[in-house]
Amino acid sequence: MERVARTGQNTVALVAVCLAALMFGLEISSVPVILPTLETALHSDFKEVQWIMNAYTIACTTVLMATGTLADRFGRKRVFIISILLFGITSLLCGLAQSTLVLIISRFLQGMGGGAMLICSIAILSHQFREGRERGRAFGMWGIISGVGLGFGPIIGGAIVMVSNWQWVFLVHVGIAIITALLVFRGVQESRDPQAKKLDVAGIISLSLAVFGLAYYITQGQVIGFRSMAGLGILGGAVISFIIFLRVEKQHAHPMFDFSVFRIRRFSGAIIGCIGMNFSFWPFMIYLPIYFQSALGYDIITAGLSLLAYTLPTLVVPPLAERLTLRYQARVIIPMGLLMIGVGFLIMYYGSSVAHASWLTMLPGSLLAGIGLSLTNTPVTNTTTGAVTPDRAGMASGIDMSARLITLAINIALMGFILVEGIYSYLESNLPGAMATAPLHASAEKIAVGLSATDISEATAHAALVHGFGWVMLFGGIGVCVLALVSLLIFGIRPINKK
Repeated sequence: MERVARTGQNTVALVAVCLAALMFGLEISSVPVILPTLETALHSDFKEVQWIMNAYTIACTTVLMATGTLADRFGRKRVFIISILLFGITSLLCGLAQSTLVLIISRFLQGMGGGAMLICSIAILSHQFREGRERGRAFGMWGIISGVGLGFGPIIGGAIVMVSNWQWVFLVHVGIAIITALLVFRGVQESRDPQAKKLDVAGIISLSLAVFGLAYYITQGQVIGFRSMAGLGILGGAVISFIIFLRVEKQHAHPMFDFSVFRIRRFSGAIIGCIGMNFSFWPFMIYLPIYFQSALGYDIITAGLSLLAYTLPTLVVPPLAERLTLRYQARVIIPMGLLMIGVGFLIMYYGSSVAHASWLTMLPGSLLAGIGLSLTNTPVTNTTTGAVTPDRAGMASGIDMSARLITLAINIALMGFILVEGIYSYLESNLPGAMATAPLHASAEKIAVGLSATDISEATAHAALVHGFGWVMLFGGIGVCVLALVSLLIFGIRPINKK
């Protein structure tokens, strides 16, 4: 009877954790497809569009390690409930925003709730599901529901805008958050780390400043000047902050980043997987809707449907990924998944460069990249948390998610920069008597978000946009292929011990 009751409680807990994953996944994949709508409704420019997404990811990063420590110390269930309610409240603020600035601030606050919610959910999964088969099923289900949010997010976001307005892309989370909090209260077991110590405030602040400074430098560098005193000061501040972070963590008695875990090859190889997934796949998710709507001329629903090939594998592949990992080990599956993402991007590059590009020419590369992501995602999480003892699951999952979100935040900015520079390069080479640098860059930024640029023909603007996206796809493909090799080398060619 006790076993039946425990099974029922675990089922409720799993549903709650999966709903949290659904919200987080929807918030990542449903917002990009409405960015062109937000540009018009809120009169946003290209840099503001980047910050609508980057505010969320940077905020997630700022709270990850603090949440892991607080959850270990005060209870993972308690902090999980607080984070879910915070996510619901801030989603309401996003939906009520009437300006780009208010939306960016609300997104930052929402990201704090989302990051805390996600880190707690992973730690709870690791604690409440410990047996090998049960743990595999739980993480597999978590991966499937994450895939539902990620896979159907684009079409859901597009459909919401078509039948109602963009505000409901955010407001829908309010009701889901209330239901999730009630399920957590009923089904999740409270757990703590008896060895949890004080919050590493210096580490949190220095790491957050480093990430924000680098993302700001990349995003705003063209305006403030990459080589100006202000630009170099921001970049120098980010570098100094990161050096301070490393020094603080090495000297702290109980650091939020325990670098000793990187001696575990399974953990380090999986962390490269975290970085690889967010080097290209997820940041490109921000820009791919612009390609479908502006370069291919699709409406918002067609663009959302076209994105399904990119995201839908995250729904169906995770269970297969878990079985393959059990059979061949993470040392094989994670590098293989990263390689598939990279090759997928290179195929997308070819598909976008053909004479009559369409969703069909993008389909093979999109599918391959999505399958590669799906093969990597769940095994990475399971490997990083499984490589350490259960009482360190919060810290391990914190490093896992920090690696993902820091890479995502930086590459959202970097891909935007590469896109604009690719467009600018084409305009500079193909316009007779090209404009001065500043006006031409301004035109490139307008083209990057699908707007018309003065004194530039529609055909030239379209060709420049395709050229810019080609640069981005090459960057994403080559970069993640290199990371696949790095992951393989860290894991080692031969089988390795679990510790």
